[in-house]
Amino acid sequence: MSMKSELGKVRGLGAAHDGTHHFWLQRVTAVANVPLVLYLLYFIISHIGAPREAVLASVKNPFAAVALALAMISICWHLKLGLQMIIEDYLHVPSTKLVALLLNAFFAYGLAGLGLYAILKMNLGV
Repeated sequence: MSMKSELGKVRGLGAAHDGTHHFWLQRVTAVANVPLVLYLLYFIISHIGAPREAVLASVKNPFAAVALALAMISICWHLKLGLQMIIEDYLHVPSTKLVALLLNAFFAYGLAGLGLYAILKMNLGV
Protein backbone atom coordinates (compact mmCIF):
# COMPACT_ATOMS: atom_id res chain seq x y z
CA MET A 1 0.00 0.00 0.00
CA SER A 2 1.45 3.34 -1.08
CA MET A 3 1.08 6.66 0.70
CA LYS A 4 1.14 8.55 -2.62
CA SER A 5 -2.00 10.02 -4.04
CA GLU A 6 -3.23 8.83 -7.42
CA LEU A 7 -2.10 12.11 -9.01
CA GLY A 8 1.35 11.74 -7.44
CA LYS A 9 1.67 8.24 -8.86
CA VAL A 10 0.77 9.46 -12.34
CA ARG A 11 3.15 12.42 -12.29
CA GLY A 12 5.99 10.27 -10.95
CA LEU A 13 7.53 13.10 -8.95
CA GLY A 14 9.75 12.27 -6.00
CA ALA A 15 10.20 14.04 -2.70
CA ALA A 16 11.92 16.98 -4.39
CA HIS A 17 8.91 17.45 -6.69
CA ASP A 18 11.31 17.86 -9.58
CA GLY A 19 11.08 14.48 -11.29
CA THR A 20 13.96 13.64 -13.56
CA HIS A 21 14.75 17.15 -14.83
CA HIS A 22 18.23 17.29 -13.24
CA PHE A 23 19.00 13.76 -14.44
CA TRP A 24 18.10 14.62 -18.03
CA LEU A 25 19.99 17.92 -18.00
CA GLN A 26 23.13 16.10 -16.93
CA ARG A 27 22.69 13.50 -19.67
CA VAL A 28 22.00 16.13 -22.35
CA THR A 29 25.12 18.10 -21.42
CA ALA A 30 27.14 14.86 -21.42
CA VAL A 31 25.97 14.05 -24.95
CA ALA A 32 26.59 17.65 -26.08
CA ASN A 33 30.08 17.51 -24.59
CA VAL A 34 31.16 14.61 -26.82
CA PRO A 35 31.50 16.55 -30.10
CA LEU A 36 32.37 19.80 -28.33
CA VAL A 37 35.23 18.28 -26.33
CA LEU A 38 36.46 16.42 -29.42
CA TYR A 39 36.60 19.75 -31.26
CA LEU A 40 38.28 21.40 -28.26
CA LEU A 41 40.94 18.67 -28.18
CA TYR A 42 41.45 18.99 -31.94
CA PHE A 43 41.80 22.76 -31.58
CA ILE A 44 44.32 22.48 -28.75
CA ILE A 45 46.39 19.71 -30.36
CA SER A 46 46.50 21.46 -33.73
CA HIS A 47 47.81 24.64 -32.08
CA ILE A 48 50.54 23.09 -29.92
CA GLY A 49 53.70 25.02 -30.62
CA ALA A 50 51.89 27.52 -32.86
CA PRO A 51 52.68 31.19 -32.45
CA ARG A 52 50.21 33.41 -30.62
CA GLU A 53 49.14 35.11 -33.85
CA ALA A 54 48.09 31.77 -35.39
CA VAL A 55 45.94 30.92 -32.37
CA LEU A 56 44.35 34.37 -32.42
CA ALA A 57 43.67 34.04 -36.16
CA SER A 58 41.96 30.69 -35.54
CA VAL A 59 39.79 32.09 -32.74
CA LYS A 60 38.75 34.96 -35.03
CA ASN A 61 37.01 32.37 -37.21
CA PRO A 62 33.31 32.57 -36.21
CA PHE A 63 32.87 28.77 -36.29
CA ALA A 64 35.82 28.25 -33.97
CA ALA A 65 34.74 31.01 -31.58
CA VAL A 66 31.17 29.71 -31.36
CA ALA A 67 32.32 26.09 -30.94
CA LEU A 68 34.76 27.07 -28.19
CA ALA A 69 32.09 29.17 -26.44
CA LEU A 70 29.55 26.34 -26.62
CA ALA A 71 32.15 23.92 -25.26
CA MET A 72 32.90 26.27 -22.36
CA ILE A 73 29.21 26.67 -21.50
CA SER A 74 28.38 22.97 -21.80
CA ILE A 75 31.42 21.79 -19.85
CA CYS A 76 30.82 24.26 -17.01
CA TRP A 77 27.12 23.46 -16.87
CA HIS A 78 27.86 19.72 -16.76
CA LEU A 79 30.44 20.37 -14.03
CA LYS A 80 27.90 22.30 -11.96
CA LEU A 81 25.23 19.61 -12.33
CA GLY A 82 27.59 16.77 -11.44
CA LEU A 83 29.04 18.47 -8.38
CA GLN A 84 25.57 19.54 -7.29
CA MET A 85 24.46 15.90 -7.32
CA ILE A 86 27.47 14.85 -5.26
CA ILE A 87 26.93 17.68 -2.76
CA GLU A 88 23.24 16.89 -2.37
CA ASP A 89 23.91 13.17 -1.90
CA TYR A 90 26.84 13.31 0.52
CA LEU A 91 26.52 16.48 2.58
CA HIS A 92 23.85 16.14 5.22
CA VAL A 93 24.25 19.30 7.32
CA PRO A 94 21.89 21.88 5.76
CA SER A 95 24.15 24.90 6.32
CA THR A 96 27.21 23.11 4.92
CA LYS A 97 25.18 21.88 1.98
CA LEU A 98 23.92 25.39 1.22
CA VAL A 99 27.41 26.89 1.33
CA ALA A 100 28.81 24.11 -0.86
CA LEU A 101 25.99 24.53 -3.40
CA LEU A 102 26.56 28.30 -3.53
CA LEU A 103 30.32 27.86 -3.97
CA ASN A 104 29.69 25.27 -6.67
CA ALA A 105 27.42 27.64 -8.58
CA PHE A 106 29.78 30.62 -8.20
CA PHE A 107 32.75 28.53 -9.33
CA ALA A 108 31.00 27.05 -12.38
CA TYR A 109 29.46 30.35 -13.51
CA GLY A 110 32.68 32.24 -12.81
CA LEU A 111 34.72 29.73 -14.81
CA ALA A 112 32.27 29.95 -17.70
CA GLY A 113 32.31 33.75 -17.56
CA LEU A 114 36.10 33.91 -17.59
CA GLY A 115 36.30 31.46 -20.48
CA LEU A 116 33.69 33.32 -22.52
CA TYR A 117 35.45 36.62 -21.80
CA ALA A 118 38.77 35.19 -23.03
CA ILE A 119 37.17 33.79 -26.21
CA LEU A 120 35.36 37.05 -26.90
CA LYS A 121 38.48 39.11 -26.28
CA MET A 122 40.53 36.94 -28.66
CA ASN A 123 37.76 36.95 -31.26
CA LEU A 124 37.28 40.72 -31.25
CA GLY A 125 40.99 41.44 -30.89
CA VAL A 126 40.48 43.92 -28.10
